[in-house]
Amino acid sequence: MAHPKSKISKQRKRKRRTHKKLGENQIAICPNTGEPHLWHRAYWHDGDMYYKGNLVIKAEDELED
Repeated sequence: MAHPKSKISKQRKRKRRTHKKLGENQIAICPNTGEPHLWHRAYWHDGDMYYKGNLVIKAEDELED
């Protein structure tokens, strides 16, 4: 197994890791429903599921006895 030739200092390691941060969530607003949602994610609105502004799953009507 490979071993490092010399120890990497804490400062050097932390400098390298400074760029590995999470950014803010990208929020989009659907043009059809006006619902804010995360990009590239399906979302529910009034019991229906939408993805990219298209209806994917329609809400089931409740059965009445």
